[in-house]
Amino acid sequence: MRLLIFGLGYSARHIAAALPVARVMATGSAGNLAFDDRDRVRFEIAQATHILSSVPPGEADPVLATYGAALAESGAWLGYLSSTGVYGDAQGGWVDESAPTGTGRRTARAAADAAWLELGARVFRLPGIYGPGRSPLDRIRAGEARRIDVPGQVFSRIHVTDLAAGVIAAFDAPPGAYNLADGTPAPQSDVIAFGCRVLGLPVPPLVPLAEAQLSPQARAFYAENRRVANGKAKRVLNWSPRFPDYRAGLRALSATTSPTPASAAPAPASSDQR
Repeated sequence: MRLLIFGLGYSARHIAAALPVARVMATGSAGNLAFDDRDRVRFEIAQATHILSSVPPGEADPVLATYGAALAESGAWLGYLSSTGVYGDAQGGWVDESAPTGTGRRTARAAADAAWLELGARVFRLPGIYGPGRSPLDRIRAGEARRIDVPGQVFSRIHVTDLAAGVIAAFDAPPGAYNLADGTPAPQSDVIAFGCRVLGLPVPPLVPLAEAQLSPQARAFYAENRRVANGKAKRVLNWSPRFPDYRAGLRALSATTSPTPASAAPAPASSDQR
């Protein structure tokens, strides 16, 4: 396997670490390939058997804008890490891959999601991602966790180990959109309370949203309410989350302090990297 990753971030490092026999080339600050080295990147696109992008869009998707034509001609397996934010607000209802997209606050993400689908990619729509070094437990230990009281509000999430397993399971799956979520949406306040109990620390009081003094970006996060269904991924990918709810995921994380896998990162390139 020759895997080319655009954007070697948190999730992509875990995916690469789960493929120890693959030859990995990657852009990003932890990668070994400069995004703007166009001749080299086009060469790697032509050589790759699998290509994955985790780069979020700005006004447009930079990967498609720069290398879309080469990707279309590559013949490689294509994957894109998208967001369940493309579904917008469902007022607490369940959304699957047939739900409309592009109605929420992430219009650029929805446009990129659609463009990767048109290119024949497997598009992974992801909710909140947590795992080693990036979980509610880390915020609780740092004294930064708050419990925001928004009655009826729930969020879906995915442990990064299950995310990686879902992407790898899709190597043999047809193109299309796949929700990768644990299937057990829950209020943010419940997750923080459980995490505190796991760590044996006091549970912070509930704070009404109006008094929370959140940034506009954080407040917008609470403006959307949906439950993410994972039935298609289970059925088509033969995938099932190892951590089917936040309780299982946080218990496992509390028992280990394993860092984000450094072994997933290729040797840095000497040239500047994006």
